[in-house]
Amino acid sequence: MHHTNPTRKRGHTSNDSPPPPNSLPRLRVGLVLATLLLTPLNALVAADAPQTAKPNIVFIMADDLGWTDVAFHGGNAPTPHLDRLAREGLELAQHYVAPVCSPTRTGLMTGRCWSRFNVTNPQNERALPWDTATLPRALKSVGYDTCLTGKWHLGSLPEQGPNHFGFDHSYGSLAGGVSPWNHRYKEGRFTQTWHRNETLLEEPGHVTDLIAAEAVRWIESRGNTPFFLYVPFTAVHLPIKEPDEWLRRVPDSIQGDVPRHYAACVMHLDDAVGRIVSALEKKGRRDNTLLVFTSDNGGSTVENNDLKYPDDNCPNGKLTGNNKPWRGEKGSLYEGGTRVPTIVSWPGKAKPGKVSSPVQIIDWMPTLCTLAGYRSDRELNWDGTNIASLLTNHTELPIRPLYAVAPGGRSRSLRFGDWKLIVHEDKNARKMELFDLAHDPSESQNQADQHPDKLKQLLTKLDKAAARDRDAVAKD
Repeated sequence: MHHTNPTRKRGHTSNDSPPPPNSLPRLRVGLVLATLLLTPLNALVAADAPQTAKPNIVFIMADDLGWTDVAFHGGNAPTPHLDRLAREGLELAQHYVAPVCSPTRTGLMTGRCWSRFNVTNPQNERALPWDTATLPRALKSVGYDTCLTGKWHLGSLPEQGPNHFGFDHSYGSLAGGVSPWNHRYKEGRFTQTWHRNETLLEEPGHVTDLIAAEAVRWIESRGNTPFFLYVPFTAVHLPIKEPDEWLRRVPDSIQGDVPRHYAACVMHLDDAVGRIVSALEKKGRRDNTLLVFTSDNGGSTVENNDLKYPDDNCPNGKLTGNNKPWRGEKGSLYEGGTRVPTIVSWPGKAKPGKVSSPVQIIDWMPTLCTLAGYRSDRELNWDGTNIASLLTNHTELPIRPLYAVAPGGRSRSLRFGDWKLIVHEDKNARKMELFDLAHDPSESQNQADQHPDKLKQLLTKLDKAAARDRDAVAKD
């Protein structure tokens, strides 16, 4: 069903056939140069980490999914596959990301805070220096096959795409979120962004189905080599417009055009996760696969039919991203912008249940590299830490600073134990907010005046963390 939208005309979708899914990436000078630059830091595989012991890794990232958009947090849209993963696996109840997309993806790919690369906004410019030791490069060096299917948004030109930073195979959007049917990014230089292995293409289909299908095909094509599959969906990023089959499944209690499309988008995403899990099971790789599901930031409530995107006849109205009971939303350093639903599923390895130790997106590279047997012969300056013992034994993590930067650097935050400081920069003035999350998780009571010593302690730690920003900015 296509909704009539009198304010816009439908965008064009080509029916050109895509290249075969197993097409190899083009060889480019930039990729060769990056490989040569990385040669001195080849990882050393630990002698006691045999090939068969290496876990497969599937990292699934939703886009703008709010804390209460999922049923296992009380959301109104059914999410049976995610519910089962949460019920049978491990939920990370305090998993933090950046307030917006490109920064979170930078943190995952590098194990470092995004502000080290001066990446604080969604951006189309190349985010990382060419010689960055990325997660896929590290895993490739110890024998992993690597694939990205979904949204990249760390360099929106083909010559800055995932294949240049360690992925054997890549597919989806080089830029950010796209219209669901015509697969177009915002009007301008990067509008045409849908690709396979950095070759732009046109193909029919809904974006969630296409991303999931590529992931399933890639899993089905695996041999005995361990693999890293990164699946950054564009759901539930605007603009959304769901197929009839998913709209029909939305509960009748959800009323309104955009609210029903939003619920259908969440349900469609959940089903896509189920398809990936099923593919792992059918391939016989489920038991030795560490699967992570998370979101890149909190939910959004802005206008769905954003006029910056080429028209795809999407419904008008505000998105219904739900971050309750947390304060704030996407773009904010409050809990609603940075604390996201996160599940770990690793049968027989990750201990089921729920843990509340604060963790951050930057912890995944140190963790996954350790589990894969990667060792670097140079200092990688990771801000993150290895949380494997938390996953396998629920071992409480030592208290440590968790630093974050908002879009444009307009605000910075630091969590230390139960306390969280947010500093808002306003020209030469600083506004301080101090929260005791143990007693005030909704961040409703600013304790800065009541606890000057705690304020001073966290401010010192925040300024120390900020001093390391912009030490690895991409330069052409």
